[in-house]
Amino acid sequence: MSINLSPDGVSQELCDFLHDTLRQPVQVDDDIFALGMANSMFALELIVYIESRYGLTLEGEDLTRDNFRSAQAMSQLVMRRSAAVGDE
Repeated sequence: MSINLSPDGVSQELCDFLHDTLRQPVQVDDDIFALGMANSMFALELIVYIESRYGLTLEGEDLTRDNFRSAQAMSQLVMRRSAAVGDE
């Protein structure tokens, strides 16, 4: 599977992952924690998925609930970290 590093492409991939994993529809801006779809254990699964899918290493400052609240927030995190990796 090729990696689409556009914000919309990443958001869609993350929505697909969330849908497949949680077995319920997820919109790009759904707050998965507020809606009771996710917990801290699932957040770890998200971290592993994002790191392996996008070839990133998430650092301590990346690991905030706000960065994992929605597919859109996770997409923004992926885009920021990808840009940072490209600058190194």
